[in-house]
Amino acid sequence: MASALDDDEITGINVTPLVDITLVLLIVFMMTTSFIVSPAIHVDLPKATTAEPTPQSTLSLVLTRQGTLYLNNTLVELDDVRRYIRTERGKGKELQAVLAADAQVTHGRVVGVIDLVKSEGVTSFALDTDAEFSSETARPNGESGGR
Repeated sequence: MASALDDDEITGINVTPLVDITLVLLIVFMMTTSFIVSPAIHVDLPKATTAEPTPQSTLSLVLTRQGTLYLNNTLVELDDVRRYIRTERGKGKELQAVLAADAQVTHGRVVGVIDLVKSEGVTSFALDTDAEFSSETARPNGESGGR
């Protein structure tokens, strides 16, 4: 009788539970990556056809539509930016600033932040924009690429 049980072979493996677990893990992974990718501070950047990739910066400034100012993803006031620049420059660091301002922010507010950064000795800075791609290459003086 014992020999009859030993002769039974496993002829198939049920993979349904394995597939179920794999699909659940895939769904969890897809849901969590959507939270990771979304930006912390939303600004509607102005469009520019000559936009270039923005380098990483030690001084990342964001002006939102509501007029709030963020320094390296932290809500700050202008005096906080001034103190941060002085502290970092005191450590001997060469700072590079990147300013991302919402398209609805007034020109005067943007110039004020640039003036503050330059007055504290940061000479390397850039304005962050979104690239706007078109079928025609941008040409000076409004020239057209058509016939």
